[in-house]
Amino acid sequence: MKTLQMQSCVHENATVECALVETTVPEPGPDDVLVAIEASPINPSDLGLMFGAADLESARQTEREGLPAIVLDVPQAAMRAMAPRVGHWMAVGNEASGRVVAAGQSDAAQALLGKRVGMFGGEMYATYRCLPATQCMPFPDAISAEQAASCFVNPMTALGFMETRDMEGQKAMVHTAAASNLGQMLVRLCQADGIPLVNIVRSEDQVALLRSMGAEWALNSQSDSFMSDLIDALVATGATLAFDAIGGGRLVNRILTAMELAAAKTGPWSRYGSEVPKQAYIYGQLDLGATELTRGYGWVWSVSGWLLTPFMNRAGADRVARMRQRVVNEIDTTFASHYSSRTPLTQALSVQAVQEYGARRTGQKTLLLMADSAA
Repeated sequence: MKTLQMQSCVHENATVECALVETTVPEPGPDDVLVAIEASPINPSDLGLMFGAADLESARQTEREGLPAIVLDVPQAAMRAMAPRVGHWMAVGNEASGRVVAAGQSDAAQALLGKRVGMFGGEMYATYRCLPATQCMPFPDAISAEQAASCFVNPMTALGFMETRDMEGQKAMVHTAAASNLGQMLVRLCQADGIPLVNIVRSEDQVALLRSMGAEWALNSQSDSFMSDLIDALVATGATLAFDAIGGGRLVNRILTAMELAAAKTGPWSRYGSEVPKQAYIYGQLDLGATELTRGYGWVWSVSGWLLTPFMNRAGADRVARMRQRVVNEIDTTFASHYSSRTPLTQALSVQAVQEYGARRTGQKTLLLMADSAA
């Protein structure tokens, strides 16, 4: 069987090309299912694979073997980081939803036949996907393809933050870019589970949005009073754990500084700083620039990367199974996603579409539609 699939490749001439290609789908093995894909969201992690650090303004339309493609220039300074990808075509798309149209002989695979499923595991910007049944979440027919499409990246990441907090013995959290789909999920989770959450956003409109959801702490990082407001929030909540979606710039530095000043107000302090452990995890790169740290917050702190798949490997099968079941149970409530645009796969590689969904703005989330039934 043939499928239409989106792939991306970095070329030696400092360009990245994203194209639709026709490829063959393998027959399902005993534990596999074949899914007719209906819908798939474009997440920041997908944009990273599609375009890397390419300049969106340089996007230009082209074709590859008669199918739509787009080419963008990559700044020379970014080519070193993208060098391992030169010459390698990579299939795009982290998650999707669809109908199981064929299944292998195992009981687990046969149990999914005919069902709508959410899927994860890559290569989802396609019309068909063959994958292990274990990488599927079955949903009742009352759940639409649109609802099921965003079943993995944001819901499991939000739950991963909650579980990380639990595993590390922390009582509260700080989250940046908090008005995003993921951020709103985290607000609802923390409300349901009674976890204090300090939300950081970049506009008063986003502050108003989170407060309308009942968020107690919603701070505008562009406000003149941001640092004093943040310190007050950290004193009130005791949060010394942060998850940052921005990556570049000095926001992580400001958060750690505020954590140190809050700790100095509430506990012992010496010339080496407070002894309260302060942890910031960077899990996104909405800002592709360097992460700037001044280290003015004592010596008991850490900044690390956080990625969902390694976390799941560390968390263990039982914890992950519990997370997945909560996603299935609450996909249309706690984990509901909202889309700013919807684009057919065959039209996704136009210059206009790429510059719209590639903008990395909070609240910008595009759903790719693979079939007429994606509703």
